[in-house]
Amino acid sequence: MKKFLQCMLVITVGAFSSGAGVHAEDGKFQVQSNLQAGVAKVDITPSEVKDFEVVGHRRKVTGVRDPLRAGVLVLSDGETKAAIVTLDTIFAWTEFVQIVRPQIEKATGVPAANIMVTASHNHSGPGFEADSEWGRELVQKIVATAKTANSNLRPVSIGYGEDQISFGINRRKTIDGRAVVRLNPDGPNDPRVKVLRFDDGESLTPMAVLMHAVCHPCFFTWGDKGSNPYPNGYPRMSADFPGVAQSFVEMSYAGKTDSLFLQGCAGDIRPNLPGYPYRCADEADIQWAGRDLGSAVVRTLAKNVTRENLKKREEFYPIRVANTTVSLPGKEGRIDAELQAMKIGPYLLLTMPGEPMVEYGFTLEESIADRAIPIIIGYANGHVGYIATEKSYEVGGYEPNRSRLLPEAEIMILTELSMLADQVVGDVFESFSKHPKDAEKRAAEEKARLNSTSK
Repeated sequence: MKKFLQCMLVITVGAFSSGAGVHAEDGKFQVQSNLQAGVAKVDITPSEVKDFEVVGHRRKVTGVRDPLRAGVLVLSDGETKAAIVTLDTIFAWTEFVQIVRPQIEKATGVPAANIMVTASHNHSGPGFEADSEWGRELVQKIVATAKTANSNLRPVSIGYGEDQISFGINRRKTIDGRAVVRLNPDGPNDPRVKVLRFDDGESLTPMAVLMHAVCHPCFFTWGDKGSNPYPNGYPRMSADFPGVAQSFVEMSYAGKTDSLFLQGCAGDIRPNLPGYPYRCADEADIQWAGRDLGSAVVRTLAKNVTRENLKKREEFYPIRVANTTVSLPGKEGRIDAELQAMKIGPYLLLTMPGEPMVEYGFTLEESIADRAIPIIIGYANGHVGYIATEKSYEVGGYEPNRSRLLPEAEIMILTELSMLADQVVGDVFESFSKHPKDAEKRAAEEKARLNSTSK
């Protein structure tokens, strides 16, 4: 009997150990994909923040509530490389883009034209001057981070999902034939959160996360003079709600993932902070928004790795990129604007270099939604100011009045982006034709595109 019990103990311990081994492997899944990805992030907060003037709604700040960061995601499908750079800053400044792209190309081999540089549109961070200490540091840090991301390339698959946020609201209302600044719950708004997770299959923790939402990061800026406790705006530097949300997502995965934020068409969408016409946020407000977005992202990420959703993932992710610089009609002359399309498997990213009103996103999605999964991005690859709809000029208001563009710029932007989508989606005959003349034309156009941004 004693020997029998000893044998049973050995068998039980062995079975338990074996079971523990199985559970240790639980969460791994096979990645069958041609796509490789690498990611890295870096702190870009200025080293000295004392009586520092932040941009957006300009004000002096001393000290830092939370750090400003930048992220770089490098992608390769085996033939084509691309990169996405995200910044916790107000703009992807045109001068900055022109400086940093060729340096990233040199450090990583990613063609300059295939690099998307985006900003969250944070109103509580610094402006950019190329010859300033912070400006030089920013360029150096982004290039070094891109190099790190490129050195970490590994096979991944992509999961996609959507959720919603609750804190954005339209800030325009038409009264007696003219637009006024007013928190307008009945105005157009896009509360959707779009989430891409990049997985290497080693665990249920994503290697990288791209989150896309639509709202001005201006929680901490001044509104009216009667709003305590910060009538003149929050007195410290911050990455605003996109920074809090990124940190929330990373904390949820014990710091083992990197999350990056993409801003949508937020030209007329702001935080729902009632006042006259609105107020500056306090700590409760920023935690609400950051955790609201972060929770939406985490919910989406978690659901996306259930076995039913894993089965839906693609195994082939071709990368295609197209750019064009369009000369837009401006109030004081022509204005050059770079537009970009980047397709990663079924996901189509379209960019505009300024502040598009929310209707742009809806219009572009409607035109391409049955051909790809659209993600429309503002504040990317330069800055031309507000991009108002043609209709908005009829009633005026802040956005069209402040815009440097004329109303007819809208149709030109939409047309050019539609043509770029045709090129990268590849379902228009000219984009896949094997006829020698068509192939030669595409090759010449691609050579010209790559050369245009490598200078």
